[in-house]
Amino acid sequence: MRLTGLQKTLWAAAGLATLAYGAFMVLSDRAPLSVAQAAFRPTFALPDAEGRLRTPADFAGKHMLVFFGFTNCPDVCPTTLSEVAQVMDDLGNDAARVQPLFISIDPERDRRLGLAEFTTAFHPSILALAGDAAQTRAAADSFKIFFEREEDPSAPDGYAMSHSPALYLIGPDGDWLRQFTYGTPAADILADLQFRL
Repeated sequence: MRLTGLQKTLWAAAGLATLAYGAFMVLSDRAPLSVAQAAFRPTFALPDAEGRLRTPADFAGKHMLVFFGFTNCPDVCPTTLSEVAQVMDDLGNDAARVQPLFISIDPERDRRLGLAEFTTAFHPSILALAGDAAQTRAAADSFKIFFEREEDPSAPDGYAMSHSPALYLIGPDGDWLRQFTYGTPAADILADLQFRL
């Protein structure tokens, strides 16, 4: 049987695709990542207001909504915590299956200002965590978030904190599920959670 010009072209394209896939597999250690290898599990070990060290294991079986911020934040932090509070209210009975966490990136000042009172003012279920500098940096690095102190004469105490503004959703087994960008409405966060619960 003789092949037409179009058939020859299609067979050549299929052969090239097969070669490309083979090269990709060789260059990627001959096998795709397993689910376990691909899972991203950020972690933390930070004390709460009572000084009890908290880790993700304390919330096993629950979804976690994790946000990094500081009490003197003028806009991003209060806006995000307000959205989280609305989500928790709207979850109704399912709220017990979600733990919102606020991790301070300015722990020394935040503890002095009353971090637990700050988060409770938004919603009683939001748990505030504040460690020392090393614990804070380790948690931020684990979540792959950025933060740094910025001198600002107009801010309280002469400085503010620059930080990643996303809200992170962690699954019941500790896996990172997604992040919500700053400004994501409570209704969208709620819908995503209700789909997963």
